[in-house]
Amino acid sequence: MQNGFCSLDGRKGLVLGLANESSIAAAVVRRLHALGSQMQVSCVGDKARSFAAKVTEPLGVQLMTCDVGVPGDLERFVQQAVQDMGQLDFVVHSIAWAPAQDLHGRVVDSSRDGFAKAMSLSCHSFAETARLVLPHLNPGASLVTMSYHGAEEVVPSYGIMGPVKAALESTVRYLAAELGPLGYRVHAVSPGPILTRAASGIRDFDGLMTMAQERSPLRRLVTIEEVANLTAFLCASESAGMTGQTIYVDGGFHFMA
Repeated sequence: MQNGFCSLDGRKGLVLGLANESSIAAAVVRRLHALGSQMQVSCVGDKARSFAAKVTEPLGVQLMTCDVGVPGDLERFVQQAVQDMGQLDFVVHSIAWAPAQDLHGRVVDSSRDGFAKAMSLSCHSFAETARLVLPHLNPGASLVTMSYHGAEEVVPSYGIMGPVKAALESTVRYLAAELGPLGYRVHAVSPGPILTRAASGIRDFDGLMTMAQERSPLRRLVTIEEVANLTAFLCASESAGMTGQTIYVDGGFHFMA
């Protein structure tokens, strides 16, 4: 144990999708590092590097660019991590994107190309990451991705990301079934609304935050640190008996009518 929490001493892994200091991935990186893990972190490109580096540089954590929409980029990222660290114990996938026009419109009006790209980047990239790391996982390794309540119920203004996140949660269950016999675990974390750069692209996100705060039993929004705590637990051996679940960190909002 370390600081009253599970220890990740000696564990190595990947965190994909760091945007800036206020992102969920930033809190995850800080928590995993504080608990003793070694990791390689990705940001989407050179433009994002200066913001992401404010998180990784003070910690001495390796940061690389990786655009999962560019053929070969994800393979390069994984290969570099394996070359530098060897076998991996965890992967945290925090990537979600959709074209603004499709994200802000009705699902019925979404373009074929926009819907396909959102699904590819936000959902299939998790399955692709799992395939690439599979030969390099230590026994008991854990794969974690980020979802949202809009996968389960219709959330106003969430648009095509609802069906995309529903597909992601289904992918988690199928990967858990396929990789479980090999000794690997797969999880989805579903945070309540948090004001991040990615969330700011959702129409009327302020309204979603207000609704969550008013209706959740805890009567408050959750923090990125609380999401990071759960993510770290799922990466640790203390959660060894868990797989295939979508676990909410939303103050209880998801079960309120």
